[in-house]
Amino acid sequence: MPDHPSPPRTPLGRASLVLRLAAIGVVVGVVAGAFAYVNGTLDPQRLRPKTLVNALETNNGLHPGYRRNHAKGVCVAGHFESSPAARAYSSAQVFSEARTPVIGRFALPSGNPYAPDSSVPIRSLAVQFNQANGQQWRSGMNSMPVFPVGTPEAFYQMLKAGAADPATGKPNPASLPAFFASHPETAPFLAWVKTARPSASYASESYNGINAFYLVSANGQRQAVRWGVVPMSQDASGASGAVAPGGADFLQADLEQRLAAGPLRWQLQITLANPADPVDDASKAWAGAHTVLNAGTLVFERSQPQLDGDCRDINFDPLILPSGIEASNDPLLAARSAAYASSYLRRTGEVSQLPNPPQESRP
Repeated sequence: MPDHPSPPRTPLGRASLVLRLAAIGVVVGVVAGAFAYVNGTLDPQRLRPKTLVNALETNNGLHPGYRRNHAKGVCVAGHFESSPAARAYSSAQVFSEARTPVIGRFALPSGNPYAPDSSVPIRSLAVQFNQANGQQWRSGMNSMPVFPVGTPEAFYQMLKAGAADPATGKPNPASLPAFFASHPETAPFLAWVKTARPSASYASESYNGINAFYLVSANGQRQAVRWGVVPMSQDASGASGAVAPGGADFLQADLEQRLAAGPLRWQLQITLANPADPVDDASKAWAGAHTVLNAGTLVFERSQPQLDGDCRDINFDPLILPSGIEASNDPLLAARSAAYASSYLRRTGEVSQLPNPPQESRP
Protein backbone atom coordinates (compact mmCIF):
# COMPACT_ATOMS: atom_id res chain seq x y z
CA MET A 1 0.00 0.00 0.00
CA PRO A 2 1.41 3.45 -0.84
CA ASP A 3 2.25 5.86 1.96
CA HIS A 4 -0.17 8.67 2.69
CA PRO A 5 1.55 11.88 1.58
CA SER A 6 0.88 15.16 3.34
CA PRO A 7 -2.07 17.08 1.89
CA PRO A 8 -1.29 20.03 -0.38
CA ARG A 9 -0.74 23.24 1.59
CA THR A 10 -1.32 25.87 -1.09
CA PRO A 11 -4.69 26.78 -2.67
CA LEU A 12 -3.28 25.81 -6.07
CA GLY A 13 -2.13 22.46 -4.68
CA ARG A 14 -5.53 21.82 -3.11
CA ALA A 15 -7.28 22.75 -6.34
CA SER A 16 -5.04 20.40 -8.34
CA LEU A 17 -5.74 17.54 -5.96
CA VAL A 18 -9.50 18.14 -6.10
CA LEU A 19 -9.38 18.17 -9.89
CA ARG A 20 -7.36 14.95 -9.95
CA LEU A 21 -9.69 13.24 -7.50
CA ALA A 22 -12.65 14.40 -9.55
CA ALA A 23 -11.13 13.09 -12.77
CA ILE A 24 -10.27 9.71 -11.29
CA GLY A 25 -13.61 9.64 -9.53
CA VAL A 26 -15.31 9.92 -12.90
CA VAL A 27 -13.21 7.03 -14.19
CA VAL A 28 -14.11 4.92 -11.18
CA GLY A 29 -17.69 6.05 -11.51
CA VAL A 30 -17.74 4.66 -15.03
CA VAL A 31 -16.33 1.40 -13.71
CA ALA A 32 -18.83 1.44 -10.89
CA GLY A 33 -21.72 2.12 -13.21
CA ALA A 34 -21.26 -1.23 -14.90
CA PHE A 35 -21.48 -3.19 -11.64
CA ALA A 36 -25.20 -3.61 -10.93
CA TYR A 37 -27.32 -6.65 -10.27
CA VAL A 38 -29.44 -7.78 -13.20
CA ASN A 39 -32.34 -8.69 -10.93
CA GLY A 40 -31.26 -6.87 -7.77
CA THR A 41 -32.14 -3.52 -6.29
CA LEU A 42 -29.61 -0.75 -5.76
CA ASP A 43 -32.00 1.94 -4.50
CA PRO A 44 -35.72 2.47 -3.86
CA GLN A 45 -36.30 3.13 -7.55
CA ARG A 46 -35.02 -0.38 -8.32
CA LEU A 47 -32.35 0.81 -10.74
CA ARG A 48 -31.43 -1.95 -13.14
CA PRO A 49 -28.54 -2.53 -15.54
CA LYS A 50 -30.51 -1.31 -18.55
CA THR A 51 -30.82 2.10 -16.92
CA LEU A 52 -27.15 2.17 -15.99
CA VAL A 53 -26.00 1.07 -19.44
CA ASN A 54 -28.17 3.78 -20.98
CA ALA A 55 -26.50 6.30 -18.66
CA LEU A 56 -23.07 5.11 -19.76
CA GLU A 57 -24.10 5.57 -23.38
CA THR A 58 -25.30 9.08 -22.61
CA ASN A 59 -22.03 10.00 -20.89
CA ASN A 60 -19.67 8.33 -23.38
CA GLY A 61 -21.68 8.38 -26.58
CA LEU A 62 -23.29 5.42 -28.32
CA HIS A 63 -20.65 3.13 -29.88
CA PRO A 64 -22.51 0.09 -31.28
CA GLY A 65 -20.67 -3.20 -31.04
CA TYR A 66 -18.30 -2.02 -28.31
CA ARG A 67 -18.25 -2.90 -24.63
CA ARG A 68 -20.03 -0.32 -22.47
CA ASN A 69 -17.00 -0.15 -20.21
CA HIS A 70 -13.37 -0.89 -21.06
CA ALA A 71 -14.42 -0.19 -24.64
CA LYS A 72 -10.93 0.52 -25.96
CA GLY A 73 -8.68 -2.51 -25.92
CA VAL A 74 -6.61 -5.06 -27.77
CA CYS A 75 -6.73 -8.87 -27.82
CA VAL A 76 -3.71 -10.97 -26.92
CA ALA A 77 -3.04 -14.70 -26.93
CA GLY A 78 -0.48 -17.02 -25.46
CA HIS A 79 -0.18 -19.54 -22.65
CA PHE A 80 0.35 -20.02 -18.93
CA GLU A 81 3.32 -22.00 -17.61
CA SER A 82 2.52 -23.35 -14.15
CA SER A 83 4.91 -23.78 -11.26
CA PRO A 84 4.46 -26.30 -8.41
CA ALA A 85 3.72 -23.58 -5.83
CA ALA A 86 -0.09 -23.59 -6.00
CA ARG A 87 -0.66 -27.30 -6.52
CA ALA A 88 -1.00 -28.15 -2.84
CA TYR A 89 -3.65 -25.45 -2.45
CA SER A 90 -5.81 -26.01 -5.54
CA SER A 91 -6.87 -28.98 -7.62
CA ALA A 92 -7.47 -26.73 -10.66
CA GLN A 93 -5.88 -28.22 -13.76
CA VAL A 94 -4.32 -24.87 -14.67
CA PHE A 95 -1.86 -25.36 -11.80
CA SER A 96 -1.02 -28.99 -12.54
CA GLU A 97 -0.57 -28.89 -16.32
CA ALA A 98 2.76 -27.59 -17.60
CA ARG A 99 1.08 -25.29 -20.13
CA THR A 100 -2.46 -23.90 -20.53
CA PRO A 101 -3.62 -21.80 -23.52
CA VAL A 102 -4.85 -18.30 -22.68
CA ILE A 103 -6.73 -15.49 -24.41
CA GLY A 104 -6.47 -12.01 -22.95
CA ARG A 105 -7.48 -8.42 -23.44
CA PHE A 106 -5.74 -5.22 -22.37
CA ALA A 107 -8.02 -2.21 -22.06
CA LEU A 108 -8.74 1.22 -20.61
CA PRO A 109 -11.62 1.83 -18.15
CA SER A 110 -13.78 4.04 -20.34
CA GLY A 111 -16.90 3.59 -22.42
CA ASN A 112 -15.40 5.57 -25.30
CA PRO A 113 -13.35 3.42 -27.71
CA TYR A 114 -11.75 6.55 -29.17
CA ALA A 115 -10.54 8.06 -25.88
CA PRO A 116 -6.82 8.95 -25.91
CA ASP A 117 -4.72 6.55 -23.86
CA SER A 118 -3.48 9.39 -21.64
CA SER A 119 -7.04 10.27 -20.55
CA VAL A 120 -7.22 7.69 -17.74
CA PRO A 121 -4.60 6.47 -15.24
CA ILE A 122 -5.91 2.92 -14.90
CA ARG A 123 -5.15 -0.05 -17.16
CA SER A 124 -6.88 -3.41 -17.10
CA LEU A 125 -6.15 -6.98 -18.12
CA ALA A 126 -8.73 -9.73 -18.56
CA VAL A 127 -7.62 -13.33 -19.08
CA GLN A 128 -9.33 -16.61 -19.98
CA PHE A 129 -7.40 -19.80 -19.17
CA ASN A 130 -8.64 -22.72 -21.32
CA GLN A 131 -7.98 -25.96 -19.46
CA ALA A 132 -7.55 -29.26 -21.30
CA ASN A 133 -10.58 -30.71 -19.47
CA GLY A 134 -12.86 -28.06 -21.01
CA GLN A 135 -13.19 -25.92 -17.90
CA GLN A 136 -12.27 -22.23 -17.98
CA TRP A 137 -10.95 -19.69 -15.54
CA ARG A 138 -11.74 -16.08 -16.33
CA SER A 139 -10.28 -13.18 -14.40
CA GLY A 140 -10.55 -9.41 -14.76
CA MET A 141 -7.73 -7.40 -13.17
CA ASN A 142 -6.96 -3.70 -12.81
CA SER A 143 -3.87 -1.67 -12.03
CA MET A 144 -5.30 -0.25 -8.81
CA PRO A 145 -4.60 -2.25 -5.62
CA VAL A 146 -8.05 -1.91 -4.02
CA PHE A 147 -11.50 -0.79 -5.04
CA PRO A 148 -12.80 2.46 -3.53
CA VAL A 149 -15.89 0.92 -1.93
CA GLY A 150 -17.07 -2.56 -1.09
CA THR A 151 -20.76 -2.78 -2.04
CA PRO A 152 -22.86 -2.29 -5.19
CA GLU A 153 -24.98 0.26 -3.32
CA ALA A 154 -21.92 2.42 -2.62
CA PHE A 155 -20.86 2.00 -6.27
CA TYR A 156 -24.16 3.45 -7.35
CA GLN A 157 -23.82 6.39 -4.98
CA MET A 158 -20.37 7.08 -6.42
CA LEU A 159 -21.76 7.00 -9.93
CA LYS A 160 -24.39 9.56 -8.99
CA ALA A 161 -21.75 11.76 -7.34
CA GLY A 162 -19.70 11.77 -10.55
CA ALA A 163 -22.63 12.31 -12.90
CA ALA A 164 -22.99 15.51 -14.92
CA ASP A 165 -25.37 18.18 -13.69
CA PRO A 166 -28.03 18.66 -16.39
CA ALA A 167 -27.89 22.42 -15.84
CA THR A 168 -24.16 22.73 -16.57
CA GLY A 169 -23.28 19.52 -18.42
CA LYS A 170 -20.42 18.99 -15.96
CA PRO A 171 -20.11 17.12 -12.65
CA ASN A 172 -20.59 19.20 -9.51
CA PRO A 173 -17.00 19.66 -8.23
CA ALA A 174 -18.19 19.30 -4.64
CA SER A 175 -20.07 16.03 -5.09
CA LEU A 176 -17.20 13.56 -5.24
CA PRO A 177 -15.23 15.08 -2.36
CA ALA A 178 -18.44 14.94 -0.31
CA PHE A 179 -18.93 11.32 -1.27
CA PHE A 180 -15.38 10.43 -0.27
CA ALA A 181 -15.77 12.29 3.03
CA SER A 182 -18.90 10.29 3.85
CA HIS A 183 -17.26 6.97 2.92
CA PRO A 184 -14.13 6.46 5.03
CA GLU A 185 -13.58 3.06 3.41
CA THR A 186 -12.30 4.95 0.33
CA ALA A 187 -9.11 6.00 2.20
CA PRO A 188 -6.87 3.20 0.80
CA PHE A 189 -8.00 3.96 -2.73
CA LEU A 190 -7.46 7.71 -2.28
CA ALA A 191 -3.98 7.04 -0.93
CA TRP A 192 -3.21 5.18 -4.14
CA VAL A 193 -4.73 7.98 -6.25
CA LYS A 194 -2.35 10.54 -4.73
CA THR A 195 0.73 8.60 -5.80
CA ALA A 196 -0.54 6.72 -8.87
CA ARG A 197 1.77 6.88 -11.87
CA PRO A 198 0.21 5.32 -14.97
CA SER A 199 2.57 3.12 -16.94
CA ALA A 200 3.69 4.01 -20.43
CA SER A 201 3.02 0.44 -21.57
CA TYR A 202 0.52 -2.34 -20.97
CA ALA A 203 3.56 -4.60 -20.75
CA SER A 204 5.10 -2.87 -17.73
CA GLU A 205 1.98 -2.67 -15.57
CA SER A 206 0.97 -4.87 -12.64
CA TYR A 207 -2.67 -6.01 -12.58
CA ASN A 208 -4.60 -6.96 -9.44
CA GLY A 209 -7.63 -9.22 -9.11
CA ILE A 210 -8.80 -7.06 -6.15
CA ASN A 211 -11.62 -9.45 -5.12
CA ALA A 212 -10.85 -12.48 -2.97
CA PHE A 213 -11.45 -16.10 -3.98
CA TYR A 214 -10.79 -19.52 -2.46
CA LEU A 215 -8.33 -22.11 -3.66
CA VAL A 216 -9.69 -25.59 -2.93
CA SER A 217 -7.29 -28.52 -2.60
CA ALA A 218 -7.91 -32.10 -3.69
CA ASN A 219 -8.91 -33.00 -0.11
CA GLY A 220 -11.36 -30.09 0.14
CA GLN A 221 -9.32 -27.62 2.17
CA ARG A 222 -10.11 -23.99 1.32
CA GLN A 223 -7.65 -21.11 1.40
CA ALA A 224 -8.76 -17.51 0.80
CA VAL A 225 -6.53 -15.68 -1.67
CA ARG A 226 -6.12 -12.62 -3.82
CA TRP A 227 -4.11 -12.77 -7.02
CA GLY A 228 -2.39 -10.49 -9.46
CA VAL A 229 0.23 -10.52 -12.18
CA VAL A 230 3.57 -8.70 -12.00
CA PRO A 231 5.39 -7.75 -15.22
CA MET A 232 8.84 -8.92 -16.17
CA SER A 233 9.13 -5.82 -18.44
CA GLN A 234 9.76 -2.22 -17.37
CA ASP A 235 9.04 1.25 -18.67
CA ALA A 236 11.90 3.11 -20.27
CA SER A 237 13.61 5.53 -17.89
CA GLY A 238 11.46 8.63 -17.41
CA ALA A 239 8.52 7.28 -19.43
CA SER A 240 5.02 7.94 -18.14
CA GLY A 241 1.54 7.13 -19.34
CA ALA A 242 0.31 10.51 -18.10
CA VAL A 243 1.44 11.98 -21.41
CA ALA A 244 0.96 10.56 -24.88
CA PRO A 245 4.46 9.60 -26.11
CA GLY A 246 3.17 8.16 -29.36
CA GLY A 247 -0.22 9.67 -30.07
CA ALA A 248 -3.70 8.82 -28.81
CA ASP A 249 -3.24 5.08 -29.26
CA PHE A 250 0.31 4.64 -27.96
CA LEU A 251 -0.47 1.70 -25.66
CA GLN A 252 -1.56 -0.63 -28.47
CA ALA A 253 1.28 0.51 -30.74
CA ASP A 254 3.80 -0.09 -27.96
CA LEU A 255 2.34 -3.53 -27.22
CA GLU A 256 2.54 -4.59 -30.86
CA GLN A 257 6.13 -3.36 -31.13
CA ARG A 258 7.17 -5.25 -28.01
CA LEU A 259 5.44 -8.45 -29.12
CA ALA A 260 7.16 -8.24 -32.50
CA ALA A 261 10.45 -8.47 -30.59
CA GLY A 262 9.37 -11.48 -28.52
CA PRO A 263 6.86 -12.79 -25.95
CA LEU A 264 5.87 -10.72 -22.92
CA ARG A 265 5.73 -12.29 -19.46
CA TRP A 266 4.09 -11.71 -16.08
CA GLN A 267 4.42 -13.72 -12.88
CA LEU A 268 1.14 -14.90 -11.40
CA GLN A 269 1.38 -14.11 -7.70
CA ILE A 270 -1.22 -15.53 -5.32
CA THR A 271 -1.40 -13.98 -1.85
CA LEU A 272 -2.68 -16.26 0.91
CA ALA A 273 -5.06 -14.56 3.35
CA ASN A 274 -4.18 -14.42 7.01
CA PRO A 275 -6.95 -15.36 9.49
CA ALA A 276 -7.86 -11.74 10.25
CA ASP A 277 -7.92 -10.51 6.64
CA PRO A 278 -11.24 -9.19 5.25
CA VAL A 279 -12.20 -11.62 2.50
CA ASP A 280 -15.52 -10.18 1.33
CA ASP A 281 -14.63 -6.49 1.00
CA ALA A 282 -12.54 -5.39 -2.01
CA SER A 283 -12.02 -1.90 -0.56
CA LYS A 284 -9.82 -3.19 2.27
CA ALA A 285 -6.14 -3.92 1.77
CA TRP A 286 -4.49 -6.90 3.44
CA ALA A 287 -1.87 -5.41 5.76
CA GLY A 288 1.26 -7.00 7.16
CA ALA A 289 3.35 -9.96 6.08
CA HIS A 290 1.74 -12.59 3.85
CA THR A 291 2.72 -15.77 2.10
CA VAL A 292 2.85 -15.13 -1.65
CA LEU A 293 2.94 -18.03 -4.11
CA ASN A 294 4.66 -17.63 -7.46
CA ALA A 295 2.11 -19.79 -9.26
CA GLY A 296 3.63 -19.57 -12.72
CA THR A 297 4.26 -17.35 -15.72
CA LEU A 298 1.67 -15.74 -17.98
CA VAL A 299 3.09 -15.45 -21.50
CA PHE A 300 1.57 -13.41 -24.33
CA GLU A 301 2.96 -14.11 -27.79
CA ARG A 302 0.76 -12.18 -30.21
CA SER A 303 -1.88 -9.47 -30.39
CA GLN A 304 -5.05 -9.14 -32.44
CA PRO A 305 -7.47 -6.25 -33.13
CA GLN A 306 -10.27 -6.40 -30.59
CA LEU A 307 -13.05 -6.24 -33.19
CA ASP A 308 -12.12 -9.53 -34.88
CA GLY A 309 -9.68 -11.10 -32.43
CA ASP A 310 -10.29 -14.10 -30.22
CA CYS A 311 -11.21 -11.94 -27.22
CA ARG A 312 -14.04 -10.11 -28.98
CA ASP A 313 -16.84 -12.49 -28.03
CA ILE A 314 -15.60 -13.37 -24.55
CA ASN A 315 -17.55 -12.12 -21.56
CA PHE A 316 -14.82 -11.99 -18.89
CA ASP A 317 -17.20 -13.01 -16.12
CA PRO A 318 -15.18 -13.37 -12.88
CA LEU A 319 -17.47 -16.18 -11.71
CA ILE A 320 -16.44 -18.50 -14.55
CA LEU A 321 -14.16 -20.68 -12.43
CA PRO A 322 -12.75 -24.20 -12.74
CA SER A 323 -12.95 -26.88 -10.11
CA GLY A 324 -10.38 -25.99 -7.47
CA ILE A 325 -11.20 -22.25 -7.40
CA GLU A 326 -14.32 -20.85 -5.74
CA ALA A 327 -15.76 -17.37 -5.30
CA SER A 328 -15.84 -15.58 -1.97
CA ASN A 329 -18.99 -13.88 -0.69
CA ASP A 330 -17.81 -10.49 -1.94
CA PRO A 331 -21.04 -8.90 -3.26
CA LEU A 332 -19.17 -7.19 -6.07
CA LEU A 333 -18.49 -10.53 -7.75
CA ALA A 334 -22.17 -11.29 -8.33
CA ALA A 335 -22.70 -7.69 -9.42
CA ARG A 336 -19.89 -7.83 -11.96
CA SER A 337 -21.07 -11.16 -13.32
CA ALA A 338 -24.61 -9.96 -13.89
CA ALA A 339 -23.63 -6.62 -15.39
CA TYR A 340 -21.11 -8.17 -17.77
CA ALA A 341 -23.84 -10.46 -19.07
CA SER A 342 -26.16 -7.52 -19.69
CA SER A 343 -23.52 -5.54 -21.56
CA TYR A 344 -22.46 -8.61 -23.53
CA LEU A 345 -25.97 -9.28 -24.83
CA ARG A 346 -26.39 -5.69 -25.94
CA ARG A 347 -23.11 -5.29 -27.79
CA THR A 348 -23.16 -8.69 -29.50
CA GLY A 349 -26.70 -8.02 -30.73
CA GLU A 350 -25.51 -4.75 -32.22
CA VAL A 351 -22.55 -6.39 -33.99
CA SER A 352 -24.86 -8.84 -35.74
CA GLN A 353 -27.08 -6.02 -37.03
CA LEU A 354 -24.40 -3.60 -38.21
CA PRO A 355 -24.24 -3.21 -42.02
CA ASN A 356 -20.56 -2.33 -41.72
CA PRO A 357 -18.48 -3.40 -38.71
CA PRO A 358 -16.95 -0.60 -36.62
CA GLN A 359 -13.39 0.27 -37.44
CA GLU A 360 -10.46 0.28 -35.04
CA SER A 361 -9.07 3.58 -36.27
CA ARG A 362 -10.40 6.91 -35.05
CA PRO A 363 -13.15 8.31 -37.28
